[in-house]
Amino acid sequence: MFGIPGKQAVTMTPAAVRQITRLMERDGRHGLKIGIKKGGCAGMEYTMDYVDAAEPSDEVVEQDGARILIAPMAQMFLFGTEIDYETSLLESGFKFRNPNVTDACGCGESIKFKDVAELEAERNG
Repeated sequence: MFGIPGKQAVTMTPAAVRQITRLMERDGRHGLKIGIKKGGCAGMEYTMDYVDAAEPSDEVVEQDGARILIAPMAQMFLFGTEIDYETSLLESGFKFRNPNVTDACGCGESIKFKDVAELEAERNG
């Protein structure tokens, strides 16, 4: 993991913790796995799936009963991200406040990240 010792890769707001734990308990799942894939007009999209077990290479973040598993290919791109759950009149869903995003499409569904060399340089100081 491209992390800092003693610091979690991602953090969750209380609203995100409540939603994740509620869905984990309702469906009897181990946690919420987050990844990234190519797609969308900005180039990349987040993926989210509830899973029954962690893979050996997943980064596991636990906070107040909520468990996030980060897929290996996404770890570098998600470091420092705050995950929130917002509800409005028209929609509700998870929101990612990710300092590694350099651009996003107008609808907010796809993102563009800093390049890998820049991310590695930032992590190594």
